[in-house]
Amino acid sequence: MKQYSIAKSRRLRSTPYTSRIEKQGVTAYTVYNHMLLPAAFGSLEDSYTHLKKDVQIWDVAAERQVEIQGKDSAKLVQLMTCRNLSKSKIGRCYYCPIIDDDGNLVNDPVVLKLAEDKWWISIADSDVIFFAKGLASGYKLNVKIIEPVVDIIAIQGPKSFSLMEKIFGKPITELKFFGFDYFDFEGTKHLIARSGWSKQGGYEVYVQNTKSGQKLYDHLFEVGKEFNVKPGCPNLIERIESGLLSYGNDFDNNDNPFECGFDQYISLDSEINFLGKEKLKKIKSEGIQKKLMGVQFDIKEISLVGSLDLKDEKDNIIGELRSACYSPHFKKVIGIAMLKKPYWEASKTVKVEINGNFCTGNVCDLPFI
Repeated sequence: MKQYSIAKSRRLRSTPYTSRIEKQGVTAYTVYNHMLLPAAFGSLEDSYTHLKKDVQIWDVAAERQVEIQGKDSAKLVQLMTCRNLSKSKIGRCYYCPIIDDDGNLVNDPVVLKLAEDKWWISIADSDVIFFAKGLASGYKLNVKIIEPVVDIIAIQGPKSFSLMEKIFGKPITELKFFGFDYFDFEGTKHLIARSGWSKQGGYEVYVQNTKSGQKLYDHLFEVGKEFNVKPGCPNLIERIESGLLSYGNDFDNNDNPFECGFDQYISLDSEINFLGKEKLKKIKSEGIQKKLMGVQFDIKEISLVGSLDLKDEKDNIIGELRSACYSPHFKKVIGIAMLKKPYWEASKTVKVEINGNFCTGNVCDLPFI
C-alpha cells in the first residue's frame, strides 16, 4: 500500500515532545484538536502487550484545555454538561458529557476544578472553546475563556505507579483515581492527575512550564529503564477491549448521551440548569431508538476506516460498526457499534461485509474486559 505523509503547517501544530518521539520511532500520526497525536510506534499488538505489562510515556499534548475563569465560570461549565457539578470539589476530575440544545453530544471531556472560579475542560477532538464562547456571549456571563499553554504527558501501565513514586515519592501513589495535586520536579510544580485514556492505570502531567516538562519527559525514560519503559500512545486494541469511547469515532454530534450509555451522568431530576435538559427529558420519556453496544466476529483481522453497515439475516441495515480491531485476548475481532432497536440485545446475530465477504457475529455488552 502506498504511504502518505501529513504536511505540517501552523494550522497543524506539533508538540513540545514531537522531536523526541520522532527520534524514539513514532510510525504514525493522527490529527487531534488541530495537533499531531502519535498513533503508533511499530506493531499495534506489541505496544498493546507492553502497555498491559509495563509502562509507557505518551505525548498527549493534543488533549487541549479550555480554561474558564471568572465569577460565572461554574454557571457556564454546568450549562454545558448534563452532569450535576453542584457538589464538585477542588482537586477532583469529573467525566462530563457536553451537550447542545438538541440534547446531542458535543464532546466528552474530563473537567478539572482548579478553584471555585477556575476550571479546565480537558477536551476530546472538537472545538469546545468556540461552543463555550458562544454560550458565554449569548447568556452574558462574566467569564474569561482561553486555551492555556498545557501540554500533557501521560504515564500509563501497571508499572507507572512505581516509576512515578521513584520520581515524586510515596505521596503520588496515594492520589485517588480522578484526583489531582501539585508535585515538585526540580523546583517546578506540575499538576498531576491520576487519570489517562487506558484502563491499565497511570497518571497525566498537565505541563505548563515547557522546559521543565521536556526535562521531565527525558527523566521518565532515564529513571524508567528498570521498569522497561517505552514510548507509546493511546492503543486501539486496549481502549476497545476496555470500552473507552472515542468522540468522532464511536459517537458524535448526531448521538445523545442515552444512546451512548452515559445515563449515570445525566441529572434530569436535579434543579441544575443545563443546555438540552428538556430535550433529554423528552428522549428519556419516549425511549431511544439506537444504542452503542459491543460486537464480536470470529475472524482474525479487520482494517476499518470510517464505518461499516451491519445487517440482519435478511440483509436489512440494522446499525453500523464504528470501531473495531483484532483482540489478542479474545482471539477474534471485536468492535463498538451503534445498533437500531431491537437489535441491540446481547447475543443477537449481525452480519458485516469485509473485503467482499460476509462475516457473522454477535452483539455483546460493553466493556469487553
